[in-house]
Amino acid sequence: MDKYINLVKLSVGTETVEGLEAWQAGYRRQFADGLPRHVTRMWPKRSEEILNGGSIFWVIKGQIQCRQKILRLDEVSGIDGVRRCAIVLDKELHRTNLAMRRPFQGWRYLKVEDSPADLPAGRSAEKPLPTELSQALAEIGVL
Repeated sequence: MDKYINLVKLSVGTETVEGLEAWQAGYRRQFADGLPRHVTRMWPKRSEEILNGGSIFWVIKGQIQCRQKILRLDEVSGIDGVRRCAIVLDKELHRTNLAMRRPFQGWRYLKVEDSPADLPAGRSAEKPLPTELSQALAEIGVL
């Protein structure tokens, strides 16, 4: 497979993967294709690499917890007339191994080799560890 790159983004205001799913389910109803989007002011300079198989990895409560495949990038304009990028996402969220992330603004590129793996199918329905416990385990190198 050709090279691709992922994005990582804070999921502001959500406490759980289920909360992100619920928010997106309501938000995506306003689009004819029914797909969720994340609208950002900046257009990714590495868009070709992103569209070559990349995903957006969501940080929830300080940890990457899931990802969504990026389907396309649409140009949109707000009521202020400013050009923005709508990152159009697949409906399905894939839970990943947890990975700690410090707060940041906007989105960041995430190399494939630095991206957490998806949870195996049998583990995707498991409840995640409490944030404090998983942070403590990550600090000592267990997660």
